[in-house]
Amino acid sequence: MGCCSSASSAAQSSKREWKPLEDRSCTDIPWLLLFILFCIGMGFICGFSVATGAAARLVSGYDSYGNICGQKNAKLESIPNSGMDHTQRKYVFFLDPCNLDLINRKIKSEALCVAACPRQELKTLSDVQKFAEKNGSELCRYNLKPSEYTSSKASLCPKLPVPASAPIPFFHRCAPVNISCYAKFAEALITFVSDNSVLHRLISGVMTSKEIILGLCLLSLVLSMILMVIIRYISRVLVWIVTILVILGSLGGTGVLWWLYAKQRKSPKETVIPEQLQIAEDNLRALLIYAISATVFTVILFLIMLFMRKRVALTIALFHVAGKVFIHLPLLVFQPFWTFFALVLFWVYWIMTLLFLGTAGSAVKNEQGFVEFRVSGPLQYMWWYHVVGLIWISEFILACQQMTVAGAVVTYYFTRDKRNLPFTPILASVNRLIRYHLGTVAKGSFIITLVKIPRMILMYMHSQLKGKENACARCVLKSCICCLWCLEKCLNYLNQNAYTATAINSTNFCTSAKDAFVILVENALRVAAINTVGDFMLFLGKVLIVCCTGLAGIMLLNYQQDYTVWVLPLIIVCLFAFLVAHCFLSIYEMVVDVLFLCFAIDTKYNDGSPGREFYMDKVLMEFVENSRKALKEAGKGGAADARELKPMPIK
Repeated sequence: MGCCSSASSAAQSSKREWKPLEDRSCTDIPWLLLFILFCIGMGFICGFSVATGAAARLVSGYDSYGNICGQKNAKLESIPNSGMDHTQRKYVFFLDPCNLDLINRKIKSEALCVAACPRQELKTLSDVQKFAEKNGSELCRYNLKPSEYTSSKASLCPKLPVPASAPIPFFHRCAPVNISCYAKFAEALITFVSDNSVLHRLISGVMTSKEIILGLCLLSLVLSMILMVIIRYISRVLVWIVTILVILGSLGGTGVLWWLYAKQRKSPKETVIPEQLQIAEDNLRALLIYAISATVFTVILFLIMLFMRKRVALTIALFHVAGKVFIHLPLLVFQPFWTFFALVLFWVYWIMTLLFLGTAGSAVKNEQGFVEFRVSGPLQYMWWYHVVGLIWISEFILACQQMTVAGAVVTYYFTRDKRNLPFTPILASVNRLIRYHLGTVAKGSFIITLVKIPRMILMYMHSQLKGKENACARCVLKSCICCLWCLEKCLNYLNQNAYTATAINSTNFCTSAKDAFVILVENALRVAAINTVGDFMLFLGKVLIVCCTGLAGIMLLNYQQDYTVWVLPLIIVCLFAFLVAHCFLSIYEMVVDVLFLCFAIDTKYNDGSPGREFYMDKVLMEFVENSRKALKEAGKGGAADARELKPMPIK
């Protein structure tokens, strides 16, 4: 590749100097080739599943005899009822749709191709017969005529009552519209619920409150965007605003929960109808749990903020510099959208290919005499390859975002005259990523994948052995899972800084990781005293969004007309609010981390003398002085901290 000829001799020598943005060279090319080969393998899996007829079986569906609905079929050897003409029968109907086998990921019911799905509940065989005569859709086995739908043939007909169903868009399956069937599905997943009626009420609460849940999710998105705008324009006062609002929000939320609990506890139960009495009791218990949890959370939050109050001034200065970055690079705000869009596209492709694999292969008889499609030989392990692809490519997309953000911020920091910045530093960073550093991103994401896979295997083993293993084995499993989780978090942080070092000096992943690690170790006090405080304040921003969304959810769900259990809807809303806030504020967190590494490199290799001028602007120079004074006043580290914060001359 032509770009590789631009590698500088300084980068090749054993004693290398940092020359930000001066030289560009291709990095980790073998890993890029390996990643391309892996993606070709992913494409082969998709092509194989489509070529073996899985696409038609997935979209149109097939019955228990191997016939694809909506078309003429070829006869399968030694399989009765195969080779039928189902041109007029376009929908798959299950005789017992709620009979689920979650272990083998399939419905255990016999499937038939029918002309129409029953839109209304059919309570008797007479109703099934009338439906067949009226709509031409026979719901019993193919060898029975509608006139033969009698009680003696009930085993060959659908389980009564037949629930009302509707075809799934694009997939031609008759799916029950009654919520009770989905509740039974959830009961199989949630084994810790002993009272099935509780689960029914929880799911009913979600379905009843779906409009409110959607509105609250939209509210969390709007609040996250507003907070990003506030960070851009009023970064100096943001920390104090967030601190005060979090205090008020946590106190207000806790007070409202206790008030609602006391109000509902004193409300007369005689006025509540018997059907809603259990719902009211469930809500009362949920309010008590929420109130106690909110109280404990508020106390812990106050203690942490009291401990870190003297370091808030450092965060204000650092946030101001990061705010200037967002003013010069406004497209950074939209990075979560592009990353989320890319992840969704890949996940949709991955799920579709997984569904194709589930219907690929040759037709074989199962123990019930029905047809299943299975892949034999080495190809039956393709789904393992497919699972590894899910993790690696997802991590690759996230790493591309980190490299893009790092490249844009590095360009901003190491450009002395901000008027000479590229028109769109984000696009310039994407261009450098594609031309030079995709191999580095592939290598870094693969390392994360190597840690994730063993942890997921251990978590699966732990879930399968729950209640069967002894205390020692359980402790060892949990310890291994915890250690791998900690290792993954450390590697994620090191990877992000390695991408920043690559964006600065165009070195390969291992060299960049080593350089970044050395810089971070040399500036350990700065990392602990400044970077951590910034991350904590961004966490408070996430807490603020969750508190506001959760408080609005409590008020709306508590006073809605359809009074149902709103434990699960509130949990869904709060989780979504935290995820949205995390997606947006994680970009700000990345900017702070990249700025910190650039600042540490700047102070190490430059001393302000002619020819070695600092790249940092005046605000960041003031930040150095303010940080030194703040650490002296706090008495944390004394003279050692003061010396550590001075710009270090190059050795």
